[in-house]
Amino acid sequence: MADARNLRRAPARVRRSHAERTAETRARILAAVVDSIAEVGFHRTTAVEITRRAGVTWGAVQHHFGDKDGILVAVLEDTFGRFAARLESVAIDRMSLERRVVFFVERAFEHFTSREYVSTFEILLDHLRRKDPPSPDGARWQVQMLRAWDRVWRRFFGDATVPRKRQLLLQHYTVAVLTGLASTLLLEAGERALPREELALLEATLVRELAQAG
Repeated sequence: MADARNLRRAPARVRRSHAERTAETRARILAAVVDSIAEVGFHRTTAVEITRRAGVTWGAVQHHFGDKDGILVAVLEDTFGRFAARLESVAIDRMSLERRVVFFVERAFEHFTSREYVSTFEILLDHLRRKDPPSPDGARWQVQMLRAWDRVWRRFFGDATVPRKRQLLLQHYTVAVLTGLASTLLLEAGERALPREELALLEATLVRELAQAG
């Protein structure tokens, strides 16, 4: 009787939907790629390594992403999507321009120095080394990333009175500075302190530029 009562009280297992199982599998595969690149390098991140870390078959990987290039594109999109989602969830209605700039630069630099971005950077370098001809998929993720970046930027600084062309220039400048500083930290393997003065200079530049009358 006691066993029967315990069985009756045991919580029922919640069955996950097909969409939930698919999302979980895709997330495991993407995480396996990021971890592998970060730990053993891009060129040792083989199909065998990915499936071993993700705990899936290569057939499952192909089902979700097509091939290795498809996985790499998905990693790029996922990494930037997480960054964009973090900034888009922030309430900025009552923030001053100065505070918005500081917040934006801090979060963007966290993104460019993250484990995920370091792995995506390795992927981008490989594409550049191979000098692959542009493909429809490649153009798709590049356009998506540029649009996502622009969407976040316009949400934070869309009220700036500087001309649109100037704002796009500031976007590119910001990305160049942040990725350059992040690359320097990576090359120096943590021997250098965070570039606080350089970040402060970028913030001051953006505040000055964005505050100008068009």
